[in-house]
Amino acid sequence: MTWQLRRADGTDVGAIMALETRIFENDAWSTEVMARDVADPNCFYLVAFPPDSPDRIEAYAGLLAPRGAREGDIQTIAVTEHARGRGLGRTLMLSLIAESRKRGVREVFLEVRADNPSAQDLYRRLGFEELGVRRGYYQPDNVDAVVMRLEVPEPVSSLTPDMTPETAPEAAE
Repeated sequence: MTWQLRRADGTDVGAIMALETRIFENDAWSTEVMARDVADPNCFYLVAFPPDSPDRIEAYAGLLAPRGAREGDIQTIAVTEHARGRGLGRTLMLSLIAESRKRGVREVFLEVRADNPSAQDLYRRLGFEELGVRRGYYQPDNVDAVVMRLEVPEPVSSLTPDMTPETAPEAAE
């Protein structure tokens, strides 16, 4: 299955909250908090949907990263049960990391449930490292949070240090 991504807006909050309350049963965000984040220009939220069903949100992810700030925070990410294991979470995370880079962020942080090893594995594969544990962070379940950090990699460029986009070989053609 393939998905398309687009930036979330206020009209997506209902669909996002339907997933939020189903996936994060006991520690779901409130509609008010989610709506505030989605509308905040310091945040960047994405939704994923099947190309033929733009109203069927299968996943979402959010980043808090004010432009020019050194640090950003992955606020949330959720993928429906039937869409898991197909690379959608990775795609969303890579999109948030790319947006972090565009905003000038050098480090991205996140918290992940200690009882979610598959998410922790994904974050490690993306280059996140474990910094520590916040005991009892997720309430009311009293589940610890693993705090992780990624040093945002510099963009990869094929230009040599003395080359500009105007002098690159394809510009001369």
